[in-house]
Amino acid sequence: MAAKKKSQPLTGQALQDKVKEMQGADKKDIAKACGYISQTKGDRERINLMAFYSALLEAEGVEFEAAPDKGSRGREASYKASVHKNGNLLIGATYTKEMGLEPGDEFTLKLSKRSITLTRVD
Repeated sequence: MAAKKKSQPLTGQALQDKVKEMQGADKKDIAKACGYISQTKGDRERINLMAFYSALLEAEGVEFEAAPDKGSRGREASYKASVHKNGNLLIGATYTKEMGLEPGDEFTLKLSKRSITLTRVD
């Protein structure tokens, strides 16, 4: 049994022309006709609407500027911390990196009713 040759999805002007030709059809049918489909592990057909929309926006000349790389992955800093069950208060690496802290830096703690203020000892 011969393997199916995978064709490239339409882009640019060809994509715009096909979308205009199929105006009024279901969005999934349009995406499929433009080649934005793939096979799942179970050999089922999957329509890639996000890739289709992205290609259509690009064909229309709409450019999205990528978010600047912050050099880290994961969550964004919330500037809040909570006390752990063992009573420790952890200040995460995101905050220490932002403040330019190095291992061994020392602080004085000032306690008030609702806050803890850290002051760097120079």
